[in-house]
Amino acid sequence: MQLSDFSFHLPEQLIARYPLSSRSASRLLHLNAQGQYHDRMFTDIIDLFEEGDLLVLNDTKVMKARLKGKRASGGAVEVLVERMLNPTLAHCHIKASNSPKAGTELFIGADQVPVTVQGRHENLYVVEFSQPILDVLDRYGQLPIPPYFNREAEDIDTERYQTVFHDPEKIASVAAPTASLHFDEALLKQLEEKGIRKSFVTLHVGAGTFMPVRTDQIENHIMHSEWCNVPEETVQLIRETQARGNKVIAVGTTATRALESAAQAHGGKLAAWTGDTQIFIYPGYQFCVVDRLITNFHLPESTLLMLVSALSNQDFILNAYHHAVQAQYRFFSYGDAMLIDKAEQK
Repeated sequence: MQLSDFSFHLPEQLIARYPLSSRSASRLLHLNAQGQYHDRMFTDIIDLFEEGDLLVLNDTKVMKARLKGKRASGGAVEVLVERMLNPTLAHCHIKASNSPKAGTELFIGADQVPVTVQGRHENLYVVEFSQPILDVLDRYGQLPIPPYFNREAEDIDTERYQTVFHDPEKIASVAAPTASLHFDEALLKQLEEKGIRKSFVTLHVGAGTFMPVRTDQIENHIMHSEWCNVPEETVQLIRETQARGNKVIAVGTTATRALESAAQAHGGKLAAWTGDTQIFIYPGYQFCVVDRLITNFHLPESTLLMLVSALSNQDFILNAYHHAVQAQYRFFSYGDAMLIDKAEQK
């Protein structure tokens, strides 16, 4: 398939750079299995789900992963912690006027905490911190809000770029599972009262989620690697849901990738699983677990747009996106949402 097959025109003004005053105040575009779309509000999901359905959410927490610092010469650098390997060693992205070589020492924050570039790991740097990484992030880190916000992180992002249900012990993502940002405590309670259950997976979102596809043939694209965990408790709840004939609703593309990765690791049958995933879901993929997906509106020509096209239908998705542009839905991380029903797979 061609990358251009997933292109559409997106006016700049539709990019949501700040959240709405209320998490659940977003609009919702419901795309059903027949390709029909309906304009709704996000709180309408209560009426669109059935008692016994199961929400699967990603409980990761976003790190304050962006650090500003200097070289010994005084030149500015930016270090983005991608993955912690142990309390003081991490894979990082580094922005600097010149690529730092192995042995280069950098200094972070007002206290000039020393960190040392040990070398490279694929497209990342291996960086040794002189103090525990989480302590340094707590003192000097900024939330790594998406680049298309075109602004620095602000106080509002500290709360609103985290989900209300994140596990504070699972602080390892450099981007939020943004479909989950629409849920507040009141809405979760209403869903529970209706008999809609919830369960959790963990996928620590990497900065690669913002990387563009650079191959004309999408099949040649190689996905970035992300760590995920699908626990036995969630697997059991999914099996019970399927046995009742209810729907498994993934909240976000990260929850989708975690569930489908766990199934792929066991020959297409879901089982508990922990590991790194590079799963690339695009049209033609046969879903093993997910029946419905809550997700935000994605970038043109992105792997996330390809994923939702695989669950639904490429023409259905592009038609719905053209409508969303005409109806001035808000796009990306702080934008509006879609509920997508799985189309019949051929």
